[in-house]
Amino acid sequence: MEFKDYYQTLGVSREATADEIKKAYRKLARKYHPDVSREANAEAQMKEVNEANEVLSDPEKRVAYDQLGRGYRPGQDFRPPPNWDAGFEFSGRGGAPGETADFSDFFAEMFGRRGGARGFSGGQRTPFQARGEDHHAKVLLDIEDAFSGATRQISLRAPKNDARGHVALETRTLNVRVPQGVYAGQIIRLAGQGAPGSGGAQAGDLMLEVQFRAHPRFRAQGRDLHLTLPIAPWEAALGAVVQVDLPQGGVNVRIPEGTQSGRQMRVRGKGIPGAAPGDLLLDIQIVLPPADTAKAKELYETMARELAFDPRSPGRA
Repeated sequence: MEFKDYYQTLGVSREATADEIKKAYRKLARKYHPDVSREANAEAQMKEVNEANEVLSDPEKRVAYDQLGRGYRPGQDFRPPPNWDAGFEFSGRGGAPGETADFSDFFAEMFGRRGGARGFSGGQRTPFQARGEDHHAKVLLDIEDAFSGATRQISLRAPKNDARGHVALETRTLNVRVPQGVYAGQIIRLAGQGAPGSGGAQAGDLMLEVQFRAHPRFRAQGRDLHLTLPIAPWEAALGAVVQVDLPQGGVNVRIPEGTQSGRQMRVRGKGIPGAAPGDLLLDIQIVLPPADTAKAKELYETMARELAFDPRSPGRA
């Protein structure tokens, strides 16, 4: 996917104010609008201009774009890194259905999940009273929090235009109770922490999407927990019982005789807790001791001599 330089499309600098972006858009709209333009490629150009304006005129989309676009050049291959938006607080606003349908794959990759109708959710409301919008944010937690539950202090940054029309980030800090058994993708709803209502109506909610930080040992998939388990060659060949340390204590796992590297073993109910707890999935990795002493070399030489073993034998394929 190619990176798009929306600032270049509108002909403004990266420090442009909201008014400067609005003026640039209006000027280009007059030039390329298909109803009045004599340019041969007016329709395609107008789509590019509309897309750039959709991003740069919205403080939330502009901050996200600036966050991701540092160091990229127009046309350069682009892939957003995972969890790039963690810690940003977004409103529920987005283009009306069909309004952004013709935008590029680049736009969809960055903002596709933030669509939805403009305005307030719910049924009919009077002009004088309306519930506040729900806000959304992604938060990164430790896998250990899913086992014990926790209260975590979380800072969120919300993009807004300041008095001079520049995008600024306002930070707020919340104490959030993380329930035991939380899993990646789960939504924690904080009632009344979204946008304020109007006319005395209640505030919206803040919806926190949970993701886990990278862990040196574990990888979560739903409630299942994946772990690479190193074992010694004699444990694999003869069988053994080994202890696996988990965030809440350990579990003894029986390694069957003749276990091979790459085998996956499942320990039921030892993943992330819940009404239906996940499983622990162990990917077996046989680790060879180094032949770095005379005794170790002697043992390997004895094995090579006395064991009729060829790992490349066709019968082992």
